[in-house]
Amino acid sequence: MAFVVGSGCVGCMSCVAACPVEAIEDAGGVAKIDESKCVNCGTCAAQCPVSAIEEG
Repeated sequence: MAFVVGSGCVGCMSCVAACPVEAIEDAGGVAKIDESKCVNCGTCAAQCPVSAIEEG
């Protein structure tokens, strides 16, 4: 199951730069993970300063 960005996202986009498979994009000031590209590595969740990304 892919990781998902919760409502706590502050739009810093640290996860976008950290994602090794480019599965995350800026969706109007918040991050959005493309579940079809996500390889469930957890790098984005580890990088998020506000813990807004969780395994979905």
